[in-house]
Amino acid sequence: MEEEIGTWDSVLLENLSEDSFISNIHQRYKRDYIYTYIGTSVVALNPYHHISEHSLDNVRNYGNKGIFQLPPHIYGLTNLAYQSLKDQSEDQCVLLTGESGAGKTETFKMIVNFLTHIQERSLCSTPSVLRKQSSTSSTSSGVVHSHRRASSSCSGTANFIICKNRVDNPSIGISRRQSPSPGPSQRSRTRADSIERQTRRNIREKIVDFDFSHHKSSENISILNESHAHHLHPAKSCFKHQQTQANACLATPIALKAGGCSSSPKYMTTAYGSGSGCRQCGHSKCIRAQSLEKEEQALRGSNSRLASVHKMHPQRGSCSNLIRQHSTESQPERERDRHSLMGSTQRISLYDAHKISKVLAELPQPPPPTSNISPTPSASSSLHRRHKSPSQRLRECVTCADVFLEAMGNACTLKNNNSSRYGKLFDIEIDFKGDPMGTRITDTTIGERNFHIFYQLLLGADLQLLKSLKLYRNVERYELLRNTTAMEEDRSNFHYTKRSLDVLGLCCDEINSIFRVIAVVLKLGNFIFVPVTNIDGTEGCQVSNVYEVQETAQLLNLEAQVLINCLTRANSSNSSHEDVGSEMDARQAASNRNTLCRTLYSRLFTWLVNKINETLKSNQREKNLALLDFYGFEVLDHNSFEQFAINYSAEKIHQNFVFHVLRSEQELYMREGLEWSRIDYFDNESICELIDKPSYGILSLINESHLSNNEALLLRIQQCCAGHPNFMTSGSNSMCFQIRHFANVVNYSINRFLEKNSDMLPKYISGAFYQSKLSLVQSLFPEGNPRRQATKKPSTLASNIRTQLQTLLAIVKHRRTHYVFCIKPNEGKQPHQFDLALVQHQVRYMSLMPLVHLCRTGHCFHLLHVKFFHRYKLLNSLTWPHFHGGSQVEGIALIIRNLPLPSAEFTIGTKNVFVRSPRTVYELEQFRRLRIGELAVLIQKMFRMYHARKRYQRMRHSQMVISSAWRTWRAREEYRSLKYKRQVKWAIDVIGRYYRQWKIRQFLLTIPLRLPPNTLSPLSTEWPASPVFLADASRLLRSIYHRWKCYIYRNSFDQTARNRMREKVTASIIFKDRKASYARSVGHPFVGDYVRLRHNQQWKKICAETNDQYVVFADIINKIARSSGKFVPILLVLSTSSLLLLDQRTLQIKYRVPASEIYRMSLSPYLDDIAVFHVKASEFGRKKGDFVFQTGHVIEIVTKMFLVIQNATGKPPEIHISTEFEANFGQQTVIFSFKYGGMSDLAQGPPKVTRKGNRMEIIV
Repeated sequence: MEEEIGTWDSVLLENLSEDSFISNIHQRYKRDYIYTYIGTSVVALNPYHHISEHSLDNVRNYGNKGIFQLPPHIYGLTNLAYQSLKDQSEDQCVLLTGESGAGKTETFKMIVNFLTHIQERSLCSTPSVLRKQSSTSSTSSGVVHSHRRASSSCSGTANFIICKNRVDNPSIGISRRQSPSPGPSQRSRTRADSIERQTRRNIREKIVDFDFSHHKSSENISILNESHAHHLHPAKSCFKHQQTQANACLATPIALKAGGCSSSPKYMTTAYGSGSGCRQCGHSKCIRAQSLEKEEQALRGSNSRLASVHKMHPQRGSCSNLIRQHSTESQPERERDRHSLMGSTQRISLYDAHKISKVLAELPQPPPPTSNISPTPSASSSLHRRHKSPSQRLRECVTCADVFLEAMGNACTLKNNNSSRYGKLFDIEIDFKGDPMGTRITDTTIGERNFHIFYQLLLGADLQLLKSLKLYRNVERYELLRNTTAMEEDRSNFHYTKRSLDVLGLCCDEINSIFRVIAVVLKLGNFIFVPVTNIDGTEGCQVSNVYEVQETAQLLNLEAQVLINCLTRANSSNSSHEDVGSEMDARQAASNRNTLCRTLYSRLFTWLVNKINETLKSNQREKNLALLDFYGFEVLDHNSFEQFAINYSAEKIHQNFVFHVLRSEQELYMREGLEWSRIDYFDNESICELIDKPSYGILSLINESHLSNNEALLLRIQQCCAGHPNFMTSGSNSMCFQIRHFANVVNYSINRFLEKNSDMLPKYISGAFYQSKLSLVQSLFPEGNPRRQATKKPSTLASNIRTQLQTLLAIVKHRRTHYVFCIKPNEGKQPHQFDLALVQHQVRYMSLMPLVHLCRTGHCFHLLHVKFFHRYKLLNSLTWPHFHGGSQVEGIALIIRNLPLPSAEFTIGTKNVFVRSPRTVYELEQFRRLRIGELAVLIQKMFRMYHARKRYQRMRHSQMVISSAWRTWRAREEYRSLKYKRQVKWAIDVIGRYYRQWKIRQFLLTIPLRLPPNTLSPLSTEWPASPVFLADASRLLRSIYHRWKCYIYRNSFDQTARNRMREKVTASIIFKDRKASYARSVGHPFVGDYVRLRHNQQWKKICAETNDQYVVFADIINKIARSSGKFVPILLVLSTSSLLLLDQRTLQIKYRVPASEIYRMSLSPYLDDIAVFHVKASEFGRKKGDFVFQTGHVIEIVTKMFLVIQNATGKPPEIHISTEFEANFGQQTVIFSFKYGGMSDLAQGPPKVTRKGNRMEIIV
């Protein structure tokens, strides 16, 4: 614990003013105490050098203590958010604010480092009894409730309005706030010591690894020793740069001054390299480097042990096989793999890793290896990763994700050596969101640098990797990096950047593709377009350095001519021919090249973000802890669209803080009826409306489609924003406008606003890059797929920024937010220099003084009546477990009166209960925790006593009953069993014999009674069920009964019925399973004379002349005309000797064909009603030919004709059923063709008959 320098919490300052506040943080900053609390918020000053207190030992200390039990630190706030997430089950958010260069990125990395190394120690101790006289809490590990502004429980319902116990004496509240300070009272120390002694009874500590999904923690029981804690302290120089400094440190020790900074003609060190820390990097990087160093040291030991395991167990699982694969490699291959980019991407299951860990645990420590051959670093990393638990693997992925995203998305600016050029929302679910400011790739200012990954790749990659990427070590050879300076730390940082990709689980091909795309961006910047004049006078361009094009095309696996065409010819069809599309001038080609560089890098960054999210995502949904590190406020000499977007983001973040803390909290006090004096603050809501107001905001004006140039945009902005108090013009001839932001007045140059806002890549360039054989490049340009349908117009950058900010603030809105205010102490990035005016300006625009006054005079915590009562009712015996003494408000008052805490600390509002000081909240939680332990012990005791007593009584009673009745029962049961068996056997025999005889008799006598009423029908198959043993007799009786029914049925027929039955049987023989319309005719009897021709007097005269007295069939049918296929109605009469066709009205005979002349009848197998009667080739047949009829009784007429011909000639005629057959029409032969039209039975209509030459088609 630090000595008391200044005041830990600014709320406790005696004479609170802006000067005293700044003086306090200045006094602490001079002693390297850069953190100061404002309630539960943290003010952090950038030290610009390494501070030794940022160690893993501090992570463990702050993870086990409350926020006010240790000196102010970012770890304390992070632990508060983490513990609140677990205890309160409420989403949390840590929001970092501050201008560019204030240390937000480093603070963010420290928070990530804390969350990936925190270990919760749940000490097993006997809970002590609550004492009413105790007024202070123990110093054991616990959870402190968050600040009152973080509470989301500010709405609810209540029936009583009670305001009591307001603080009449301000000294009481101040004393409660001062109690967490470094000098506690003797009474507090006594109580704390007693509780600590009680918790140390069991020395074993339960270490719970941090689980990012908050579902199940992987718990390991281990004992901490001093040797383990010794290795957790950081060194003066980080491992990343220890190798580069080792020789110098051993030869001549150098005394470093506080503001010292090493320099060289080629490499430049950052301001973080001064002081006692690392020369090349900041303190958080050193922490990360130390963790990676420890892992690599562990790898050396694990690799040797794995090698010994392989010698003893050559066939144990996939890991052994992998080790054998590495051991059989040659020495040159090992050296090449040691320096190559791609590591081993093979994985083994958790089961295999568990087996290997068990084998390693059982084996003794092997001697040091004598061979100089060792596994490659990438292979060692891959092997070591397999032996880690899922939670350890997840923590590694989180750290490495931060490493690689920093390399890809951070750059050096004039204000900040490690500026995040993208907004970052880090969620414990886990998620990274945001896109880099792509304009930095092609536009950098003197003194600034491009993204770190470019310099790391050129300086840190080995020669083999650079050769494969066709790159050179010299930074000056690349136009995108011209006039920028590389730093020595870039060389060593590349090792960690490359290793992070392997830890994140990317395969070799993906890692190789990532570096190839980065190399392509560098080489695209070197394309030089030379203007040329064509024969027709138009301007064109050519690429002067064709070798760069060829190398870039090889990296992309793309034809060089396609790459040239898409950059020099507009609307090219992505062909390899040279004269495709219209030529562009050099200026347009250079603009498209820059757009391509920005788009390619931005999409690669987005692809990596999605890949990291996919690696770190959780399958379950629980509560989240989010870290928000967005753009810091930035003012440069030349401010363009990038600074406008960055400052707008900072404006919205600050407006979120003002609304949810300064405004909402005071409005809550007013609604609750508390006595409150309003605290004035600056509200920047009008500035946000100036920028993002619909239709008339600057962002909306930028998106207007009719604006063709920047001058028109400036005029439009001046017209719509004139008169706004926060908008100013820079003069009549100036192409600038000014906005009075919450932090400062910024002058923006309107140049290239529209171009940067709609920085869209032409589709033909996307189509050309989609032809690349590199799968990663194809995925970066999906719109280039020719088979993909055209989507809507891409959104602009202004729309994307507004949409992303709205989404981000919607996420943060419903979470309990903790604020970290990062302050830049000086503009020179020098340690121990405190610019009073600069700090004062930041304190004012961050609204820190209103926040301090709000924390000092307000309440730190509030909770709804219902929630407060249900959470703390167990602290009073009258309210636990059920309260019957009145309303909830009365119960809350009863709880507060019986607490050993000052009643002035509590205020009961209309809907909420307010607590004044954080110390009271902490003690209240400690009382609740101890009470929960007591209740748990009480419940366990009572249950165990009840369970043991009941068990004893049951056992005693059972023993008594068994011992007294066992022998009597056993003898009686044996006698009864023997007697019962004899009686049962005799009864079974008698009953079975009589039952069988009774069943036979009953079955035979009841058969006539159980037959159904319609049983005489031959079709009836019903028969009474019979017993199983009478199955054979039942079948025989059933067969006899069926034959008798058939005999009775046949005897009941007269001659007419027999003839009809004969016709039906004949029809079944002829048409069953051959004609589709047969099934419809089965249920209809054959009538024969459908027109009652037998009773017609005229017919009687005609039949007397032709000797056709008996009519077999008579009906009006359709005769199909031979020439046209039309239907002609006609009366068809079939007698016992001939076939007659008569006029249906006059009954005049048109044709009479003897039955013996018809030798064949043809039909189709379909549902049509067409039949062709074939006449023999006699004189009549040659003259008239065959007849074609259509009738609904085609089955009946063909059946009757069949029988008539059979009776007349003595042999049956031929029945031909086919889809195609021939017919004789006099002097010519016609082929009938039937085609099925696919219509259902319900939609069946008359068939369509068409005549085409000697072919007649019938569509059914």
